[in-house]
Amino acid sequence: MAATKERKRHWLKAFVSIAVTLVAMPLTHILARALKDGTAGVEQFYAGMGMGLFGLLMVIIGVFIKGDVKQTLLGLFGGMFYWMGAIDFLFMYYANRFGTQAQLDPVTGEIVSRPEYLILPSTFGFWAMTMMLYLFCTANGCNFLNWWQRLFFGKHKKEIAARPMTRHTSIVAFMEVITMLWTCYLVLMFCYDERFFGDHHPVTLLVGMLGFIGSLFMFAKLLRYASWGMSLRFGFATVIIFWIAVEVFDRIHLLNGLWANPQGHVQEIALILVSFAVTGLYLACDRRKKTADVKRQ
Repeated sequence: MAATKERKRHWLKAFVSIAVTLVAMPLTHILARALKDGTAGVEQFYAGMGMGLFGLLMVIIGVFIKGDVKQTLLGLFGGMFYWMGAIDFLFMYYANRFGTQAQLDPVTGEIVSRPEYLILPSTFGFWAMTMMLYLFCTANGCNFLNWWQRLFFGKHKKEIAARPMTRHTSIVAFMEVITMLWTCYLVLMFCYDERFFGDHHPVTLLVGMLGFIGSLFMFAKLLRYASWGMSLRFGFATVIIFWIAVEVFDRIHLLNGLWANPQGHVQEIALILVSFAVTGLYLACDRRKKTADVKRQ
C-alpha cells in the first residue's frame, strides 16, 4: 500500500503549478515594460520603487493570512513584482542614468544584453553573503542548499545548521523567487561574458544542458507533491531551471544551427550526447543502488 502511494503522480497539480508561473512571469514583464515605456528619468525610479513596494506588500500580507496556497501565491507574485520593480527596474534606471551601453550582436547589431543585466554581476559579493547565511545558519528544505551543506559539513551538518528560521510560507516563496532569479542571472551573465567564457564556449552550452536535464529531474519530483502549496513553489523552481536552457539555446541559436548546419556544430553535438550519456549512466547506477537497498531490506 505504501509503495503504491509513493508511486502516485499528481499530473494536474504539476501542470497547473507550471502554468501559474508561465502566466505570472509574462504578466509582470508586460506591466514592467509598460511602466518603463511610459516613464522617463527619475519617474522610472519612482515607478520601480512603487512596483517593488507593491510586491513587498503582497508578501507581508501573506504573513498574516491563513492558507498555504494563498500564502504561496502572494509570496510568488510578490517576489516577481519585487524583482521586476525594486531590482530590475532600478538597475535599468541607474544604468541609463550613467550611460551604460547595451551589448550588441556584432553581426546583426541587435541588443543581446540590456545595460541593467551587464552590471548585475557586480552584485556577486552580496549574493555570496546571502548564500553564506543560508548555508551556515539555516536548516531548510531546499535540495540545492542541502546538497551543499552535506558536501561542506558532512556529518556535522545538523550541528552547524541546527535550526530553521521562523517559517512564513509567503516569505519562503518570496526568497525562493529572488534567490533563484538572482543566481540564474549571475550564472548566465558570467557565462556570456567573453572575458570569462562567452556565448559559444562549451561551458555555456553545458550550463544550458544542465538546466534542461535538471528541469526534467525536477519535473519528475514535482509530480510527487500532493500539496498545492508545495507543488506551486516547486513548479516555479522547475520553470526557472528549465528557462536557463531556453535562454542559452536561444542566445547561441543552437536549434537553428544544428538543423541548418549540423556538420559545423560537431563540438556542440558531442557535448549534448555526452550530457545525455552521463545522465543515463547516473540513472542506471541510481536504479541499481535502490534495487540493492531493497534486496538488503
